[in-house]
Amino acid sequence: MQAVQCVHLGPPDELQLNTLPDPTPGPGEVVIEVHAAPLNFPDVLMIQGKYQMRPELPFTPGAEVAGLITAVGEGVTHLKVGGKVASFVQLGGFAQQVKAPASATFPLPDGVEFAEGAALPLAYGTSAHALIDRAELKEGQTLLVLGAAGGVGLAAVQIGKALGARVIAAASTDEKLELCRVNGADETINYSNQDLRSALKELTGGKGPDVIYDPVGGKLAEPAFRSIAWGGKYLVVGFAEGDIPALPLNLPLLKGASVVGVFWGEFARRDPKKNLANLRQLLTWMGEGQVRPHISARYALADVPQALKDMAGRKVTGKAVVESQR
Repeated sequence: MQAVQCVHLGPPDELQLNTLPDPTPGPGEVVIEVHAAPLNFPDVLMIQGKYQMRPELPFTPGAEVAGLITAVGEGVTHLKVGGKVASFVQLGGFAQQVKAPASATFPLPDGVEFAEGAALPLAYGTSAHALIDRAELKEGQTLLVLGAAGGVGLAAVQIGKALGARVIAAASTDEKLELCRVNGADETINYSNQDLRSALKELTGGKGPDVIYDPVGGKLAEPAFRSIAWGGKYLVVGFAEGDIPALPLNLPLLKGASVVGVFWGEFARRDPKKNLANLRQLLTWMGEGQVRPHISARYALADVPQALKDMAGRKVTGKAVVESQR
């Protein structure tokens, strides 16, 4: 099979497309013929050695996939050869085949294309865990989503609406905000030409958002937290801007607010049953038309370096996927 490999840490252009042996499943594993593998911002960081998980070299990036099961390992009874599935694999997705843990692999219903199904485990799993489990977002509350046109951001917009919240989407261009409105955002803020705090004060009547979903970090974190409602929850999802912010600790005190960490990968490992329940809820919402991943770009395996450069350059809205059988 062909697979994209990171043989030494560095920029995307230094990735290699190599021929590797076909994988075979061990106990509790399956092999998936990969039809779609979404790109995620951690892929950009991981190949440079800037992510918290540092795999042993060489490795194949790509954390989630969708495709067809070609082999089933010992002890796997709920998945069959030929089944259409999605899976969270952590590594190995940018390849024609991948070995996956059966416990992190789930069937896709008819009518869900591979690219859409592949986007569910990480981006939608993260946002579901953040808003359902960590924020306990309630109907009628106000949710602010920063970086709202990105993969996890757009997922948060859709899930927030499915939970009955009023959603304020914040992004850097009018084009991105239009995408957010199409996907359910009630209000929008362009933080490139609007003052975030002033806009939030106006949109919430001075109350502030009850929940803030932040996958961006950097300079937006402090003004966003200063705008939070009394007793609000600030979800720390990631740091796409690159800088990890340092919040003055008097702010949670003055606002009676909570800073809440969201680490979906560890949650999924520690509580696979709850994670699976969230994924089932996402599939239900997808069937009802409330949740639908927005696929903005499709790349072949050979184009993974360019795809990761587009991701790093903030050129991707929603999800971009690698289609390994092209």
